[in-house]
Amino acid sequence: MTANYRLGALGWLVDPASSEGGSGNYGLMDQIAALHWVHDNIAAFGGDPDNVTLFGSGTGATSIALLMLSAQARGLFQKAILQSIPARAHLRSVQEAEAVGRQFVTALGSQADLRGVEPRRLLAAQSRLLQTSRRGFAPMRDGSLVTEDIAAGFAAGHQSRIPLIIGSNDDETGFDSELDIKEEVASSGITSDELRELYPGLAGPSEHAARFYTDKVFSEPARLLARLHAAGGAATFRYRFAYVPEARRASPEGGHGRELQFIFGAEGVPGAGIFSRGDRKLASRMRSYWINFARSGDPNGPDLPHWDAEAGRDRLLLMTNDGVASGDDPLAERLDRLAR
Repeated sequence: MTANYRLGALGWLVDPASSEGGSGNYGLMDQIAALHWVHDNIAAFGGDPDNVTLFGSGTGATSIALLMLSAQARGLFQKAILQSIPARAHLRSVQEAEAVGRQFVTALGSQADLRGVEPRRLLAAQSRLLQTSRRGFAPMRDGSLVTEDIAAGFAAGHQSRIPLIIGSNDDETGFDSELDIKEEVASSGITSDELRELYPGLAGPSEHAARFYTDKVFSEPARLLARLHAAGGAATFRYRFAYVPEARRASPEGGHGRELQFIFGAEGVPGAGIFSRGDRKLASRMRSYWINFARSGDPNGPDLPHWDAEAGRDRLLLMTNDGVASGDDPLAERLDRLAR
């Protein structure tokens, strides 16, 4: 099942004029409310309230990691799957979120109580704000529901010690990632010479930057969380998805979210073409891994390539055009350098 929650300004706005506790993380509150509903009602639908698995990609994975760290969500789910999570990203402080809130109020053109403003006006102001600023709406460290950044929380061992699948795609670029890539390269201080050394054989600066962005924002942080979680004794399974649908191999750019069509079996996703026999075989295996994990906390099962758990050995499940197999991480040395 899926659960709706408030997005954008409706879900993450901090109103500087508000004195309500927890202001700014309403979207996360909605998710916790949904989990309480599942816990209290799912048995009536044949479900088990003590065997709940959450999985999400990108923003959804960030929410789930925050729920793993939240005392308010403790015990409401028993397993998690984090796909393409930017786990080293720093969440905004209250002060930073309030600054975005003030910008929003200016865009709204109203000093009235925001709770009385029609949603359509809020969404229109949100659109105006995003036209002039990249400072959108997202979870923030409010000191109660969210108290720390994800990587810091896992390093401190504050997360729920539940079975975990975590991984990323070999290409995490997307249709709107060009500015993100430029900002990541600029903020890192990495030089063109260092990029060429890290990624020999690539065509030029744009490909160097795109690969660096994928590794720095997604691949290395996924490995970090896997290591930290496994170190506490929890079953942890890491993957990297490098498969490209056969119909897209001539032009494989834009891989963020590519794994989703295989998990959901959504053939004919715009731009993906129709699944080939090889595509369907991989999709069937991925769904089996995910379903097995949801049932038991172990993705392995009959007729599936064995998936080694992370146990301080830098092992992961590689899903490539050539097949599916557990192995040593071929990017380990490069990710070591990026982690420094």
